[in-house]
Amino acid sequence: MLDIIFYSANNQETNYIELSENIYEWLAKSKFSKIGKSLETKIKIDGEEESLPLVPLDQENRRKLRLFFLEAIANESDIILTQLETYDSKTAYQQAIYRLRKLQELRKCVENENYQYLQRV
Repeated sequence: MLDIIFYSANNQETNYIELSENIYEWLAKSKFSKIGKSLETKIKIDGEEESLPLVPLDQENRRKLRLFFLEAIANESDIILTQLETYDSKTAYQQAIYRLRKLQELRKCVENENYQYLQRV
């Protein structure tokens, strides 16, 4: 599993979104990887100052990321809806919606203005 991490400016809030290697690889090859530039940023983690490569979630980056995730969610929803009748078990259904759930988690974090930074780990 790989992570995308969201940090608040004062590091009171951190959210780790664990992703399968497959989804992470897809994101790395998509427009997602080109939105925003990682900058070495000093933040406090557990009381210690660290310098990490972070994408600032300024208004422009947040807007572009939100649009990316909304489009990805719409596409993924369309795929799931066309295949819904073929799922023969709860496990198959859960596997099919995994990517959709992760995209929703990422979108919600991008929209949460408490988070000021994104780290692609």
